[in-house]
Amino acid sequence: MKIIFNKSINEVDKNQWDDLVPENEYPFLKYEFLKLLELTGSTGVSSGWVPMHLTLEHEDNLIAGMPLYLKNNSQGEFVFDHSWADAFYHHGINYYPKLVSSIPYTPATGPRIILKDNYSIKDVLPIIIEGIKNISESNNISSWHVLFPNIDEITPYQEGGLSIRKNAQFIWFNEEYESFDNYLETFRARHRKNVKKEREKLSSQNLTVSHFSGSDLNEDLMNTFYNFYLSTNLKRSGHEGYLSKDFFLKAPSSIADNIVLMMASEKNSKNVVGGSLFFKDKENLYGRYWGCRQEFDCLHFECCYYQGIDFCIKNKLKRFDPGVQGEHKIKRGFKPVETFSAHWIADERFKTAIEDFVLREESQIKRYVKEAEKYLPFKSI
Repeated sequence: MKIIFNKSINEVDKNQWDDLVPENEYPFLKYEFLKLLELTGSTGVSSGWVPMHLTLEHEDNLIAGMPLYLKNNSQGEFVFDHSWADAFYHHGINYYPKLVSSIPYTPATGPRIILKDNYSIKDVLPIIIEGIKNISESNNISSWHVLFPNIDEITPYQEGGLSIRKNAQFIWFNEEYESFDNYLETFRARHRKNVKKEREKLSSQNLTVSHFSGSDLNEDLMNTFYNFYLSTNLKRSGHEGYLSKDFFLKAPSSIADNIVLMMASEKNSKNVVGGSLFFKDKENLYGRYWGCRQEFDCLHFECCYYQGIDFCIKNKLKRFDPGVQGEHKIKRGFKPVETFSAHWIADERFKTAIEDFVLREESQIKRYVKEAEKYLPFKSI
C-alpha cells in the first residue's frame, strides 16, 4: 500500500474518494464539501487549517482516505486542548504544529477513516499510524488528534496506542414518531405544556418558518442567512466567524442537497427575520448555524430545535445532532451521549501525562451524563 499526504482535496480523484464515503452519505466527508472549504478560503494557510488529506492506494486504486490538517492553533475544533498546549509551553516544548483529523468547525460525530468495502480499519490503521509518525518526526509535529470519530473506530485507535478522550453532547433520537404531537405524548405533562407554549409564541408574534433545500436554495437566500451568521458571531465573539461569505454563496451550486435552511419571516410578508442552517444525510440532521435580524421570544428554540425535530419526524431521519453544548436541550428531549476523540503524542513523557488526564476526565464525563439524564422530560417507563 502507498500512503500519500495531499496538499489539497483536488489532488485526489473525486469519484474514487466519494466511492469510499459511507452509504448514508455523511455530508462532511463528501469531496464537494471539502473542496468548497478550500475553494472559499475557509480552509488553507490563512484559516489555520492547512489540508494534508491522507490517502492509501493499492495498484493506483484508492482504498482508504482520511481528512487531515496541519494546525498552528486549536481554533474551530471543539475538543479543547489549550491546557495541553500550555503544559508543553511551560516545559519549553512546542505543541504546534500538530495534525488534526477532523471536519473543520464541525463537531459532528462521523467516520474519520473511509474505506473500500473489502477493507477494515484494522487493515489500514497500522500503515496510517506509521505514516503519521514518520511525517511528524521529519517536520517537528508534536501530535495527531482524531476528533469526533464513530464509536466503532475507538478500539482500533486504542489498540494502536492512541489515548481516548471522552466528552458529552446532546442528541435527539427518532423513536419512529408519527408527528411532533406524537413525540410530545412521551413527555411528562409539565414539560409537554412548556414546549407547546414555546411553539405557540411563533404565531403570537405573527411569524412563520419556511424550509429550503436542494433546488430551492439560491444566492439571495444564502446571502441573507450569511448576514445572520455574521451577526451572531460578532455578538458572541467579536469576529466574523470561521466560514467565509463565499462558502455560503457557493454552497447551492455544490452541496445543495445536503443543506436545509429554515427561515423565519413575518406572515404575509417577505421580511425574513431569522433562521438556521442544517446539514443532512440519509439518516441524520446536523444543526450548525443560527442568526436573526432582531430578537423574538423563543425564535431560537423554534428554528434550531423544534423545526429540526419536526423535519426529522416527517422525513424519517434517525438522529438530530444540534451541535455542542447547551444543557437547555435536555428538557426538549435531547439525550446526553458520550463523544470521543483519539490522541497520539510524540513525546512519551507528555503521552503518559495525557493518558492520566483523560482517564480522570472520563470518570467526570460519565457522572455528568448520568446526572443530565435525570432532567430528561420523558415519562417514566
